[in-house]
Amino acid sequence: MTSYVLDASVAAKWFLPADSEPLSAEALGLLRHYAKGDANFLVPDLFFAEIADVLWKAERFARCDAAIADAAIAKIIGSRFPTFPSATLIEPAVLLARAYGRTVCDCIYVALAIQTKTHFITADEKLANSLTRRLPVIWLGAL
Repeated sequence: MTSYVLDASVAAKWFLPADSEPLSAEALGLLRHYAKGDANFLVPDLFFAEIADVLWKAERFARCDAAIADAAIAKIIGSRFPTFPSATLIEPAVLLARAYGRTVCDCIYVALAIQTKTHFITADEKLANSLTRRLPVIWLGAL
């Protein structure tokens, strides 16, 4: 089984309309691997706030309605993804943020990938491109 540190940008694609969401097919394929037991997702506790924020913004900009956002948030909160406290990842995340010019929030995910010897998978192509050569980061579009 392959484990990934899962970015909220990937998980949001499971719930938002595919016609307006690039890489939704790839995100859903990854979810199918998880459902079959072929993949495992690890997340920092920050993930839950970030997914709620993405869905709230989608609702605000009429990409989904409140019922879809609320159901998606409940489903994600009810997931059994192994969750790691962000507080334990802050120090290495700050070092990564300084070294690579990325946000501390993004680097919390990368620090978790390094700590757990897995890969961080993101739909943020710019983030992935800035880190992929040096760190365990995979862009969703490269799957």
